[in-house]
Amino acid sequence: MGIFDIFKKSTKPYKDSSTNLVYELLFCDNLDLYKNNSQQPDNYPWDILFSADTAGLEKIIADPEVESRIKILAYNKLLFNGQKADKKELLGVIVEIGLDNGLDVLASFKDGTARYINQTGKMIIWETSDDISNDLTNKLFDDSYKVVVKIGPWDKPRRPSPEKAIVRITFLVSDGLYFGEGPIDVLFSDPMAGPALSSATDLMKYLTEKAT
Repeated sequence: MGIFDIFKKSTKPYKDSSTNLVYELLFCDNLDLYKNNSQQPDNYPWDILFSADTAGLEKIIADPEVESRIKILAYNKLLFNGQKADKKELLGVIVEIGLDNGLDVLASFKDGTARYINQTGKMIIWETSDDISNDLTNKLFDDSYKVVVKIGPWDKPRRPSPEKAIVRITFLVSDGLYFGEGPIDVLFSDPMAGPALSSATDLMKYLTEKAT
């Protein structure tokens, strides 16, 4: 069993196992998945993350060179061990939409990286950045943080992926996972969630345009 079993709940929204793996890795709540798929488990920062204790996790969190997903893993490991974060830091925003042919997912991270999984299973892995993508990411995080400060973290295992016609927006925060969900037309029109969903849509459109 993994150290994050309190957080995780396996879901398989796609037919292809490799696509499902990418989907699960987005949430950064199952360290075992990262350990099993890491090519450098003995190198920093993985050596600290995969250690049995929590020594060094604060170093990872404070390191400006460490990517956002790894920082989320570090925060989650601290949470699992009963250590609360000193600050509320939003590091990831994930939007899932249940469509006719499957699940559309956009995951945006604070460092400017992103992942987009189309309902067909096709993916865009965004590891670079430019002025436009940075502006779109910053706008998404500004809109999302306004939601985070008004709601509380989810204290149960992560829910399965949303069903058809349902949209869910998940916030990966230093003190846990936050989310809101509802019918697509309702949540996009919601005064609190709507701006963040609109910003996520703008980012998704830009990434797909760059990919083509």
